[in-house]
Amino acid sequence: MPIQTDSSPETGPDDERTLVGAAARGEVAAFEALYRRHAGRIHGVIVRLVGSHGSRAEDLTQDAFVRAWQALPAFRFESAFGTWLHRLAVNTALMDLRSRKSRPQDDGDEDAFEALGTPDSAGHGTALSMDLERAVASLPPRARAVLVLYDVEGWQHEEIATELGMAVGSSKAQLHRARHLLRERLEAHA
Repeated sequence: MPIQTDSSPETGPDDERTLVGAAARGEVAAFEALYRRHAGRIHGVIVRLVGSHGSRAEDLTQDAFVRAWQALPAFRFESAFGTWLHRLAVNTALMDLRSRKSRPQDDGDEDAFEALGTPDSAGHGTALSMDLERAVASLPPRARAVLVLYDVEGWQHEEIATELGMAVGSSKAQLHRARHLLRERLEAHA
């Protein structure tokens, strides 16, 4: 099911606090309103972290919201709900990345970029308008995660190293690798 967001204008923090309180008491309609308000942003960060492999990002977005629903009664308003939810979503994506790293499998990430510009089944060339999101999605998983967490989410290398289970130096090396690959790919398809 595609991620849908609420198209209504933003409401204030008091309204959000009221919705969070109602959802924490088990009011499904309030949680649905929170979902509609935040689903787009949450889905976006998950796509940037795990890539856009089929329905994986949508599944992880749903997982993040299920976890939020379960943890909501313990939410204490020490940060904004959106901030708390965003961190929960990032952690959900990172847990998925860690679990996939421990399982032998081929994500196909290395080949994702190569498929751009190849003829489709009708014999027409796929559009070559290479954008940054596609280039980021084509990066190897760990390099992509470090790039997104550092350059997009504003995390420090120490935080990234802790969350991804790597040394700080490895985080820095992965960031360098990701930027280098990104630059190469964007230049090659400019």
